[in-house]
Amino acid sequence: MGEEVDAQEFTGADRTRHRVKVRRCLDVFARMLREAAFDTDDPMTGLEVELNLVDKVGDPALRNAEALEVIANPDFQTELGQFNIEMNSAPATLRGGGLTGFEEGLRRSLNEAERRTADVGAEIVMIGILPTLTDEHLSIDAISSNPRYRLLSEQVLAARGEDITIEIRGADLLRTTADSILPEAACTSTQFHVQTPPDRFAAYWNASQAIAGVQVALAANSPYLLGKQLWRETRIPLFEQATDTRSEELKAQGVRPRVWFGERWITSVFDLFEENVRYFPALLPVTDDEDPLTVLEAGGTPNLSELRLHNGTIYRWNRPVYDIAGGRPHLRVENRALAAGPTVADIVANAAFYFGLVRTLAESQRPLWSQMSFSAAEENFHVAARDGIEAEIYWPGVGRVRATELVLRRLLPMAYEGLAAWGVDRSEAEHYLAIIEGRCLTNTNGAEWFVRQMAEREDEERYDAIRSVLAVYRDGMHANVPVHRW
Repeated sequence: MGEEVDAQEFTGADRTRHRVKVRRCLDVFARMLREAAFDTDDPMTGLEVELNLVDKVGDPALRNAEALEVIANPDFQTELGQFNIEMNSAPATLRGGGLTGFEEGLRRSLNEAERRTADVGAEIVMIGILPTLTDEHLSIDAISSNPRYRLLSEQVLAARGEDITIEIRGADLLRTTADSILPEAACTSTQFHVQTPPDRFAAYWNASQAIAGVQVALAANSPYLLGKQLWRETRIPLFEQATDTRSEELKAQGVRPRVWFGERWITSVFDLFEENVRYFPALLPVTDDEDPLTVLEAGGTPNLSELRLHNGTIYRWNRPVYDIAGGRPHLRVENRALAAGPTVADIVANAAFYFGLVRTLAESQRPLWSQMSFSAAEENFHVAARDGIEAEIYWPGVGRVRATELVLRRLLPMAYEGLAAWGVDRSEAEHYLAIIEGRCLTNTNGAEWFVRQMAEREDEERYDAIRSVLAVYRDGMHANVPVHRW
């Protein structure tokens, strides 16, 4: 979410002009899907991790500008909150040690970044929600300096017409309000990218939606927010509420939320971009001078800037991405369901499971999504976010089943099959998928570990206990030992 947008105000004429332009982009995109040569020769995968900055005792360090200055690496970028940064891994194929390459690259970059940020009093934590956050860290004063963020916050609040309400019930109850979108900054995620040909995009997106609940159950890592024990993956309801542009009346009218699981299986990537344009008004109606049709007819590749910027303000858990590399357009599924952390090894294990399983399901002769309703996939997603590794979910041919049992009996073999299809060596696949198996056998992921540790400190003041557990968590993170072995 770090694209630069200048500070500005938007008039009614700006919005009218933008609506015309974004629809023109959509028409050109439809033509490109029919006629253009998309880059499909050697599909790439990618990985991004959002990070938290803390001080010596584990409290948020509002120093991302200073941290990025000393890191001095374009792979690291700003994020919404001053206690956030994001790291991007270079795209890679999975064959020939791609997963190991992701792990080695992440560890090397993070270790060097941590060494440098220590000079400005900031240390790095990979976790879905930093549990030491307090209300003051989620005020507008903690927003990053990129004008886009303040502008986006203003537009969300203007569209909503009232403060944002956050209400999440878990073991504790959290009720609070916010006058900006800063609560969204509490949500730090891992994002996986998988490049697809246009004619296979729908299959990969549908498969990603179908397995999102299983992914979240296995990798939940956000059990605490503002001192409260809430959902095992509190990041999900928090993100859904923190950027909601709808008043209560608009919700009652059935207006779609901007953080959206979706409402149907798709037949083309065009379905998603068309929904974006049809259902959602622009939050950032910035219009450039490019005529995409002229560029296309001249043999060039249109940027489709308005369509892409608009897509970036609609937060699907599996987002379609149109991008350009080396002058050629390509499509990706961006899988955004998982929290950051706990370790680099855990993150790459999550990647191995996702890339392998989604490949097998997307290429299946009998698609999974033809056997289950979309609403069942959505319910799985929210049940998994609430219950984590204890979740029971629905699966075709099985009914309701513990997510861990489903993974052990059915999904791990599919993940191995998919990784083999990507060209991943069996020993490499075994190394990473053994971590997924270990979580299932021990019933332990990041969220479960944290809650158990807190239970042992129930007599301590809540934030003192949180800081104490976070210190142990950070030791495990640095050791890069998978969380189920802590």
